[in-house]
Amino acid sequence: MTDAHPSESVENFLKAIYSLSEHEADARVSTNTLSERLSISAPSVTDMAQRLSAAGLVDYEKYRGVALTESGRRVALQVLRRHRLIELYLARELGFSLADVHQEAEALEHAASDAFVEAVARRLGNPHFDPHGDPIPAADGTITPRDLLPLSELPLAVRATIRRFVTSNNDMLQHILDRGFRIDGVVTVAARDPFDGPISVTVDGASSIIGRQVASYILVERAR
Repeated sequence: MTDAHPSESVENFLKAIYSLSEHEADARVSTNTLSERLSISAPSVTDMAQRLSAAGLVDYEKYRGVALTESGRRVALQVLRRHRLIELYLARELGFSLADVHQEAEALEHAASDAFVEAVARRLGNPHFDPHGDPIPAADGTITPRDLLPLSELPLAVRATIRRFVTSNNDMLQHILDRGFRIDGVVTVAARDPFDGPISVTVDGASSIIGRQVASYILVERAR
């Protein structure tokens, strides 16, 4: 028996707002941006925003988009906790590849009970990060902070550790993995071609070349 969660469409809507506004100074997200992220029509986004505004989960203003309320943020973080713990369980305990866990977790996150999720957390040792390096919110909604920057912005010859892949596109992720990048791998930038050209790097001592845009999806932590 599962715990009572909001509907799948509501959870996906709130999770999308959180993901799109996580690193933005202005926490508001436009309805057009949500329409693209969720692959639903703009009128459907507006209708959902109005309903969730009435429920106290979002703050919606016409022409200014939506922002999560504290209640909405709490629900979004609960969904992310379920999703990311399931991803880690699939990868660590069941041997799923990194490129496959996201889609599986998308299907499972809405059905998993809170009791199951907390059992998974205990089994995994109450981890702070999923297999992509995304932070796993704690049960109280807190997130372990880290000072990360995109590989595309790492200064030349500065040693750093790969901490997070911020794409859910399987083809993009596989492209990154095929070039030798891995979570906790050690990376340095050897050279950058001008005019947004490719970046030459070493990953765990092996040379690799990656596009500037792709490198922006790889977050690293500079060596201290």
